[in-house]
Amino acid sequence: PDGSWFGRWGVNYVYGTGGVLPAFHAAGRDMSKPRFQRATRWLTGRQNSDGGWGETCATYDDPTCGPAESTASQTAWGLIGLLPADGQNDAIERAARHLVERQEEDGQWEEPQFTGTGFPGDFYIKYHLYRNYWPLTALGRYRSALGS
Repeated sequence: PDGSWFGRWGVNYVYGTGGVLPAFHAAGRDMSKPRFQRATRWLTGRQNSDGGWGETCATYDDPTCGPAESTASQTAWGLIGLLPADGQNDAIERAARHLVERQEEDGQWEEPQFTGTGFPGDFYIKYHLYRNYWPLTALGRYRSALGS
């Protein structure tokens, strides 16, 4: 009802929502429909003031847990989710800027948080490459969107 989707392999609603929106867009769905607009409002409503997104594993037990410190992978998921949505340019620009400004000299992103899920409520995983390939994917999609 709030517009978010549950996430299974990434923590959690930012991951789920960030994956569902581009999938529906790729399937040719009308992104101006109320359910997709609710989802974009949900994402932008949880964007941190630094332009990123962060969510803890606690949202599997309590979905009302507030935003957490921004992470590279979760910011990428938020950005990927918003790219197919019209009218969200400020949030998109802030997310892309967040990722670009926090990329390390060696091309990686720092991410000490656990943002992966094995089995919600049982164990959580630190996928060590989430912090690199999700931001690269998001920035690649962002770059493609700029070209169109």
